[in-house]
Amino acid sequence: MKTRVMNCLVVFASILFAGCTSLTIDEHRTSEDRINIESDQTVVVLGRRHSSEYETEPSLISCVGNVLKRGSDGLNVMSESEFVDALYPWFEPRTAPLHVNDLGRFLDDSTIHGTMEALNVSYIIWIDGQTETTDSSGSIGCSISVGGAGCFGFGTWDKESDYEAVVWDYRNRKTEGQLSADASGTSYMPAIIIPIPIIARVQNSACKGMGAQLKSFFATQE
Repeated sequence: MKTRVMNCLVVFASILFAGCTSLTIDEHRTSEDRINIESDQTVVVLGRRHSSEYETEPSLISCVGNVLKRGSDGLNVMSESEFVDALYPWFEPRTAPLHVNDLGRFLDDSTIHGTMEALNVSYIIWIDGQTETTDSSGSIGCSISVGGAGCFGFGTWDKESDYEAVVWDYRNRKTEGQLSADASGTSYMPAIIIPIPIIARVQNSACKGMGAQLKSFFATQE
């Protein structure tokens, strides 16, 4: 199933400028039925961690977790930092699994298994991907003179978010479904005396879209 969302922020100055994001989500579920989850069962959202050169942004992981927790049907979500601390050093960048397929073998370790049971972790949502600046153009110059100071010019930059999320059943060691989220947008910086940034919130759009779609996988039970 594929969905597409467009969000625009419009600001009027002497000219009309807009910073927009587009979002496409493509999902696959192993079953049409929603996953029944008890209120005390824990869900953990984890990002891929592989050295300082590549990791899924902690801010994105935290954002998705917050979306999953909201509302009367919110899930019991443990933060990534709390989970990583509880399982230290197994999920540090130098030792963390690189792919969701590694989780089953990795979590079979008796020490890890005991901690997982104590935390009552039932599902792990594994997210891999990044948000990157793909292009930029234009320039802005600022100057100070006897008559005052000011900036003039116009700049733009494009960002793209590309994430994949997998819902993994820890107790049964199986994948319940997965989705991909692709977001893109262009931010603008017109400067007439002062710079006015008009930001396309690409990562935030990807977070909200993924969070809402992932939440729809579950049916909470009292």
